[in-house]
Amino acid sequence: MVKERIILGIDPGTTVMGYGILKIIGNKPSLVSMGVLELQKYDNHYIKLRKIYDTVVRLCDNYHPDELAIEAPFFGKNVQSMLKLGRAQGVAMAAALSRDLPVFEYAPLKIKQAITGNGGSSKEQVANFLSRYLKIEAQPKYLDATDGVAAALCHFFQNQNLKAEKGPKTWKDFMSKNPNRVKK
Repeated sequence: MVKERIILGIDPGTTVMGYGILKIIGNKPSLVSMGVLELQKYDNHYIKLRKIYDTVVRLCDNYHPDELAIEAPFFGKNVQSMLKLGRAQGVAMAAALSRDLPVFEYAPLKIKQAITGNGGSSKEQVANFLSRYLKIEAQPKYLDATDGVAAALCHFFQNQNLKAEKGPKTWKDFMSKNPNRVKK
């Protein structure tokens, strides 16, 4: 019997929060949904946090994910922005935990490295790879959505690498061993 699982990926933000839902059947991921929560219309930071919480709970209730993969905040120069981003991430994690989801956190560099093989990749490069790999026909208005998908796919790749005895060490290694899974 082929095992199925759902991974919810989130790119937290206080202006735009991106999310992606992947269904994994056996060893094959497919995109179920992706989107964004637009928060720029709210002036009150606490209202934004409530919207994030409610959205993550709704995604959990609608899609019944087995795991949450979330992008960790990166350290920037603006301490106030870091604080707000950390709160957004914490609220998203609390919402998932309220639905008994295990949470897995990945640094932005780790996600980009897992997806493109280059930790310095742009949002556009990540979105381009995801479009080809998951056969996404139209790019979303906000690439925060594909960043949410990238967090979920990074988590899938990490689990595959842990399970495989001789799994690929790098993305380049994965591509060379799996040419039929990646379109150029």
